[in-house]
Amino acid sequence: MGDLLLVRHGQTEWSRDGRHTGRTDLPLTDVGEDQARALAPLLAGRRIATVLCSPLQRAVRTAELALPGRQGTVLEPRLQEWDYGGYEGLTTPEIRAERPGWDLWHDGVPPGGPGHPGEALAAVGHRCDEVLAVADAARQETNGDVLLVAHGHVLRVLTARRLGQHPAAGALYRLETATLSVLGTEHDRPVLLGWNIPARSAR
Repeated sequence: MGDLLLVRHGQTEWSRDGRHTGRTDLPLTDVGEDQARALAPLLAGRRIATVLCSPLQRAVRTAELALPGRQGTVLEPRLQEWDYGGYEGLTTPEIRAERPGWDLWHDGVPPGGPGHPGEALAAVGHRCDEVLAVADAARQETNGDVLLVAHGHVLRVLTARRLGQHPAAGALYRLETATLSVLGTEHDRPVLLGWNIPARSAR
């Protein structure tokens, strides 16, 4: 079977500024668009049979630019970013000013306003398990690579789940914008083949 390829979207204003960006549907910055285009050479040599993409515009646009001319990308709502609830749009230092020592992976998020109810880590992990089942079915059917284009925290949780770890182990896998990561197998065991491989943009 092929590998599982993970791409985090390019830069947005909030990712640039370190703001938690869950369901807020922000566009890429100009830098982010350049980053997404620069991913194309990293993907050009892969036999990508299936592309699953978060429906949020920063991921959709990244997929469009990284895979120019490709048709048939499937929008997968379960690849949306962690819903940060009341912490949407805040930086970690801002949150810790009110809640000293706060850690997303262990302390979670409070409910927010309309459209941002918040999400437990276990729920994110459950979504990721479902996406992995879909991706594995596609890999078996096509014998090609499956590309997931999504967001930092959800891809980190998905990686932990693929490697048989608790969702909180996603804390160990720092992931920058516009990077490629590769999950494969060795002796039928899931393994990490490449992580946080950067695109080389002109900016």
